[in-house]
Amino acid sequence: MTAGTEALFQRYGAAYKWLATATVMLGTLSMTLATTIVNVAIPDIMADFGIAQSRAQWLSTGFLAAMTACMLLSAWALSALGMRAAYIGAMVVFILAALAGGLSVSADMVIVSRVLQGAMAGIIQPLAMTVIFQVFPPRQRGLGMGIYGLGVILGPAVGPVLGGVLVDWFSWRAVFFLPLPTSVLGMVFALLFTAGRDRDEPRPGFDWLGVALLCASLVCLLWATSNGQRLGWSSPLILGLLAAALVAAVAFVLWQLRCREPLLNVRIFAVPGFAAGSAVGFCFGAALFGTTYLIPLFVQDIQGFTATEAGLLLMPAGLVMALSFPVAGYLSDRVPPDVPIGAGLVLIALSCFVLGYADATTGFWVMAFWVIVGRVGMGLGLPSINTGSLRTLDFRLVSQGAGAVNFSRQLGGALGVNALSVLLDRRTWFHTEVMAQMRTADHPAHRELLRQFRELAGRLGVEPGRLEPDALRFLGDVVYRQAYTLGFQDSFLALGVVFLLALFPAWLMGRFARQ
Repeated sequence: MTAGTEALFQRYGAAYKWLATATVMLGTLSMTLATTIVNVAIPDIMADFGIAQSRAQWLSTGFLAAMTACMLLSAWALSALGMRAAYIGAMVVFILAALAGGLSVSADMVIVSRVLQGAMAGIIQPLAMTVIFQVFPPRQRGLGMGIYGLGVILGPAVGPVLGGVLVDWFSWRAVFFLPLPTSVLGMVFALLFTAGRDRDEPRPGFDWLGVALLCASLVCLLWATSNGQRLGWSSPLILGLLAAALVAAVAFVLWQLRCREPLLNVRIFAVPGFAAGSAVGFCFGAALFGTTYLIPLFVQDIQGFTATEAGLLLMPAGLVMALSFPVAGYLSDRVPPDVPIGAGLVLIALSCFVLGYADATTGFWVMAFWVIVGRVGMGLGLPSINTGSLRTLDFRLVSQGAGAVNFSRQLGGALGVNALSVLLDRRTWFHTEVMAQMRTADHPAHRELLRQFRELAGRLGVEPGRLEPDALRFLGDVVYRQAYTLGFQDSFLALGVVFLLALFPAWLMGRFARQ
């Protein structure tokens, strides 16, 4: 505990830990609102700027990738600037980026604003976990994490529905302005309830090379996978970028082992329990952000939901997840971590497998129920991942450990959304080609569909010369929509398999926790 934190304890007494938690919750709420609220606006942004899904996914992956990289700057910012300056400085940049996003005149400007928002979110969220471990005694840290988790979950719970209402009533631009009130309030709380930098502590150096290598690896990997379908996976550019991503990642790890003041203390991954917890956290990140990206896109593009309806679909699940967090935090202090984590993984996998059979006729409440099942699983597992992982570390490493475990989860989110976007594109084109070969205009079902279309078009007075081209275009649209639906189904099923495989590192984590 720093001298500044001790002084605040003396000033505010026992209430200080709750005031500090409220501060970090406001910041976290602002960040999580920004993380998920744009997802319901993606179809409108695509239509406004005329961009495809493969490019629009950068609105999510760009945010998550920047957040992932900058999470490792959190420990440096805390040491170099102090809690108050780091928190407020990141909030100021976040607010300016949100304003730029809402006023954007091009798709590139929107994407850049999202990247800046993600970078600031990456700095703030690990600061919040560090505060929890500073102000709560060891036996109450699970409870503190559960309460702090409300800020993590309330954003995904209420953000999509608020965003949907704003998109339908105003425009997609309004969703960038929604997190601003909580951001400003968080800055006010930070001025009152966070400590400044201890002047006696030396300022750490900044690892410029580490940041450059990490960013290069992420950018090369995400750009290559996003454009592999368009340019061809065997093209020299894509292969070169994938090789560059691998080389940069290896160089980053080697440099972190040699650097005197590393961004990421990779040696903590030699602690078996922490390494296993980070692997599970990676999978949970893919679950949380991957499904939050896929579900609004599916219900709007396939089922014809409005943005508001897409948000309402996610809201009950988010609220149930928020309510489960304090309970899960309480359990994480009393049972081995693999118990709630394993139960959570099974529920997430079950949810994904059922959603893998959804189509245009699946009812609203059927979709909502199975999304709730998956969110309950996430609510059960996340607090145990955080507390179980950090308990295996020496207290002096908690700040770096908090950044590392969050890094793992956010990396899972960034790569998960990117991989799902690529998988959706590839499987959609695969099914399109198969169906186009099998279901030609001579196919009995399609021949009947074309007959009905021609009959209806004739009644509406369509010119005979346009009838045949319009009928074939209509048939192509039907084939594509069916293939697009199958692409979504394949993506959900693939997620389900990943979460079943994650049961193994969860078991390892519990085994080491019992030793």
